[in-house]
Amino acid sequence: MSQVIEPSASTKRWTMIAVILGSAIVFLDSTVVNVALPRIGEELQSSLLNKFAAENFVYYGYLLSLSALLILAGALNDYFGRRKMFIIGLVGFGVMSLLCGLAPNIILLIAFRVLQGAMGALLVPGSLAIITATFQGEEQGRAFGLWAGASAGTTILGPFIGGLLVDTISWRAAFLLNVPLVVFAIYATAVHVQESRDEEATGRFDWLGAAVIFLAVGGLSFGAIIGQQQDWKGWLPYASLVIGASATIAFPLLMRASSHPLVPLSLFRSRNFTVTNISTFLIYGALYVTFAFLGIFVQGTLGYNPAAAGLVGVSGTLFLALFSTRFGKLSARYGPRVFMTVGPLVMGLGILWFARISPTGDPWTFQLEHISTWVPPGSYVTDLLPGIALFGLGLMMMVAPLTTALMTSVPPHNSGVASAVNNAISRVGPQLAGALIFVVISASFYATLSTHVPGVSQAELRKQVAPLNPPPAGASEQLRNGATVASTDSFHLGMEIAAALLFLGAAVNGLGIRNPSRPEGQAAGVEAPMGPAEEPVAAPAASSATGEGARPRIVQVKRAPVCQHGPVPVVVGHQDVTDEDLP
Repeated sequence: MSQVIEPSASTKRWTMIAVILGSAIVFLDSTVVNVALPRIGEELQSSLLNKFAAENFVYYGYLLSLSALLILAGALNDYFGRRKMFIIGLVGFGVMSLLCGLAPNIILLIAFRVLQGAMGALLVPGSLAIITATFQGEEQGRAFGLWAGASAGTTILGPFIGGLLVDTISWRAAFLLNVPLVVFAIYATAVHVQESRDEEATGRFDWLGAAVIFLAVGGLSFGAIIGQQQDWKGWLPYASLVIGASATIAFPLLMRASSHPLVPLSLFRSRNFTVTNISTFLIYGALYVTFAFLGIFVQGTLGYNPAAAGLVGVSGTLFLALFSTRFGKLSARYGPRVFMTVGPLVMGLGILWFARISPTGDPWTFQLEHISTWVPPGSYVTDLLPGIALFGLGLMMMVAPLTTALMTSVPPHNSGVASAVNNAISRVGPQLAGALIFVVISASFYATLSTHVPGVSQAELRKQVAPLNPPPAGASEQLRNGATVASTDSFHLGMEIAAALLFLGAAVNGLGIRNPSRPEGQAAGVEAPMGPAEEPVAAPAASSATGEGARPRIVQVKRAPVCQHGPVPVVVGHQDVTDEDLP
């Protein structure tokens, strides 16, 4: 039998620092920059784009390139080496962040943002693949939980940090903030992270498959985004969706015919991989609907200012940031099914609480310089906090186990592309679900509003007020009151749909996920074969032991004897990592 010596505790600790920083800057940049958009639109005006269009291109250009290139990036990680591609992604992201911060006009800023998103696509699937190759057993579950908690922390801090930078320095600081983080992440990756790749890869890369999946993900994302922006007028949103849908249908046929597919269809023979991706589509669709519409509703109808709206969900997300590591470890020990089932159920109950919010609650205007505004009104405690707390508890139970179930459902040499597929679904699925639900909410809003403002056609009302938003200044009292009632009713409908998606996701996980079996006498740090015969084995990835500060190298590990479910290498030299060993 072959021997696989695990990396030292120091190497694991530095690996976690590297992957958390690498993925954190991607998540941070999608939230920090949001706060800077109004200032960017004011300072970098152009005769080619109006202010609103420019702001949207700066934001969505990043998201589109990030989403469209995720699966390609995951395959490149597996093919060329995860450490190598992670460093390339970090360098590229740092350079583009610097150029964004120094951009002299809006056109160049948009171009740099698109390239920044492309570089970010290398980092998110790469981070999870590196964790999969470095940790096993309960350590791996805890590492996934730590990664999820850190990601939640950056999501919490993003809008707050962005607001401080924009108000005290400049919008350019929102981009330049990435540079020192990238430099430190490059050091940690280059010196301490071990290289790993798909040793079974052929000598050819599936560039045709990469082009088709780019059209599929990019077409669906762009169609959903531009459709909402243009109120589904004109041919562009529909043409984009048709192209995306056609490429999506063609992609599996192409993968079946390819001798070296970008995404091996054998991954979907894994029950847990397929079920996890289905539930991701449903659950993250609900997340998108909830937070997109909640932010608009509390500002447009309840009268919160942007800073207060940004603080609404902090209390719930803190559960994920503080305790997700514990649930990651528990899911590795007891299996992810119960956590992936109970978590979305509890989240759904929290969302249903929002379906009872009254439009008569007190507004909240948070101002950093006035301590008296830091305390939310009483209506926040009764109308929002219980739902936020329940939602946060459910999210805390679900995220790390879902990640663990996904990454242990496929062979380690496919971990990069597997992570990328799930990330793409978590970004494209919510855009599509959000677009469809917005159509339903809009229809409900204008139908209700027309009953409160008789004699005015729905076409005319659409020109005067948008769902969940306040009417323009100078609007009649009848229109203002009608808009408040219609926004509240349509918001309740959106929350009920979001809760239904979460309950459906819980049912999919409860019926579909299978916990890995653990044969009697097996050591806690060794992965067991994954249930029934159709599940591939998530065997620990080959790694080399490196001294402190030594450059890792690739070790070719010979295959151990094959059991019913595949090769099982022997792990020796195991070192447990305690809470103090990881950051």
